[in-house]
Amino acid sequence: MSKQRVALYLQDRHSLQDGIKYVQYAEEKGFEAVWQAESRLVRDAIVPMAAFAATTKKIKIGSGVINNWTRNIGLLAATFLTLDDLAPDRIICGIGAWWDPLAKNVGIERRKPLLAMRETIEVMRKLLNMENVTYNGEFHKVNGIQLDVVHGRKEPRNVPIMIGATGDQMMQLTGEISDGCVLNYCVSPDYNVKALELLDKGAKKRGRRVEDLDRPQLIVCSVNKDRAKAIYDAKWLLTQYVAQQPHIAKASGVDDVTIKKIQSIVGWPATKEQVASAMEFIPDDFVLKISATGTPDEARAKVQQYRDTGCTCPILYPMGDAYEMIDTFAQE
Repeated sequence: MSKQRVALYLQDRHSLQDGIKYVQYAEEKGFEAVWQAESRLVRDAIVPMAAFAATTKKIKIGSGVINNWTRNIGLLAATFLTLDDLAPDRIICGIGAWWDPLAKNVGIERRKPLLAMRETIEVMRKLLNMENVTYNGEFHKVNGIQLDVVHGRKEPRNVPIMIGATGDQMMQLTGEISDGCVLNYCVSPDYNVKALELLDKGAKKRGRRVEDLDRPQLIVCSVNKDRAKAIYDAKWLLTQYVAQQPHIAKASGVDDVTIKKIQSIVGWPATKEQVASAMEFIPDDFVLKISATGTPDEARAKVQQYRDTGCTCPILYPMGDAYEMIDTFAQE
């Protein structure tokens, strides 16, 4: 069997100590990368990324994804320079436009998200290329700044910048300006067909094609020999996403009536009782449609569908036993 690209996704479902063990195990089993989420007001991405970088030898470590609103551009570039010092040529910057109502609730007005993202990528690239940067944009205004390396490598850093895009216009922009797209999860494989068309449209503005872009994809993965238990574990997560992240709910194809019903039950932060109560409104076939859920064979078959529709590297988010999921997709 030829080796296939596969990556691990971690959020806040496991302790950091367990997360380190899962990443080390995934590295042993041939996984190429681990991506650390930065989602609700829970765990940030940078601290776990540093922990993973310091305790592994070859696996790549990506942010999946941080937002482009809450970190000053100089600090953002310095942060990824620092991570690259810890794990040279193993760091990936995944960045996204964030989402409401969370952004609004912490005082961020996400105006002109396309321009804001374009400016962020432009300045970030120049800084990581170790250039002296003066830039007078609408969102970023910097004057003669550059990354100051006292200890370590002074040459340009190899940190790919990937955009986690959901909307059509951001998807096109991603094709134009990024090194790749972190395709969203909680969507069916069919979602990728349109996504690739939009990425290709943007890529052509730069004389590229969609094939020139890396396209890793987050995939909720619930593996259990007990199929019913696998579905239950996936449903627990998906219920929260439908309730709390409207952009994902919309992309997943859930009807508005169901979304509103679930949102009326699940608060923020959600309690276990609220999630358990709202889960009954999520049908099993919906879970199976938008995630890789079921027995090991079923999960592998579903991941292959995402590959067949344009995903270059599945980023698997374990819902059940993480070791069992890693073993299911082991490459070594």
